Formats: sequence, structure tokens, C-alpha cells
Amino acid sequence: SRFEVAQEEAIRFIKARTDDAMGLVLFGRDALSRCPLTTDKKMLTSIVHDTSIGIVNPDGTVLSRAIVTAANRLKGSDVKSTIMIVLTDGEPSPEDISPEVATEIAKQLGIKIYTIGIGSDEERVAMHPIYGPIVLPKLNKELLESIAHSTGGKFFFARNAQDMRSVYETIDRLEKSEYQTPL
Repeated sequence: SRFEVAQEEAIRFIKARTDDAMGLVLFGRDALSRCPLTTDKKMLTSIVHDTSIGIVNPDGTVLSRAIVTAANRLKGSDVKSTIMIVLTDGEPSPEDISPEVATEIAKQLGIKIYTIGIGSDEERVAMHPIYGPIVLPKLNKELLESIAHSTGGKFFFARNAQDMRSVYETIDRLEKSEYQTPL
């Protein structure tokens, strides 16, 4: 499934970024800070591995609230470059806050956002366990491009597992930091 592919590639990315502090915000109908910034990759990998659809109500997409929640976790970080990776497969829900507000908060905090859209850029039908067939909105590529561009980041569209791996590899290359160690 798309979720399992995203999980697997996120874990691969976490393991590759050995010296970075990372955190995790989950979102659906609500946004939940699941893990604060940590350098404990084993713990973060375990949290990502144990994450499943339904931890946060999946009947919605509060993309902007998730950005603000993550920005709140990142503020005050005293690193050279602060980035956020936002991975979504949906259109923001009507109850979400304005994307412009969320983007402005990230910009004021110096956070570069990389957005990753997964899934389809066409509407599709899925079976809801209670309501039966429901129409899932198409991915809002224009919004994700706008969020990334306005913060100095980049938008990626991943249709399959290979695309997802390539996206994380690209972000890894773009965000390399050099460290000097004493001799």
C-alpha cells in the first residue's frame, strides 16, 4: 500500500540522516505531534514502524495545522538549516486553517518545506467501512508546489515506491551538511 511504501522510505531516510534531530507529526482530521525532535534514530524508527492509519482520524486532511504543529516543534532550533518534509495524499479539509498562514509561520521561523504528494492527481473512489463508496479528492499539486516554493523548498510527486525512494534520496542530497571534526 502507499502507506507502507511511505513508511518504509521514511525509515530508510531516518537511518541515513545519522546526525540530524528529527521528529514526527501525524495528521488526518487532526494534527498530532507523535515524536518531538530527537537524535534517537532507533526510537524514531520504531515509532514510524508502529504507526498505522487510524492513530489519527483519517477522515480529513488538516495539512496547514500539521505544518503549524511541526513548526512549533522546530522553533528555537539552533541549527544551520531547518527543514520540514510534508507528505500527503489528499486535499486540505474545509476545517483546516489557511495554508498562507501556515506557510508564513514556517517562513518567519526560517523553515524550508519539502512537500511530497503521493497517490493520484485525479479523483478516485474508495470503500469506506461505514458509508460505502466515497470519492477521494485528487491531490492538490498546486497548493503543495506553492507551499514548497514560498519557503525555499521543493515539491515532489510520487506515484510509486521507486518515486518515493528517489524523492528521499534527492532531499538527502539537497540537505547535506558538512561537519568538521578535530584532528
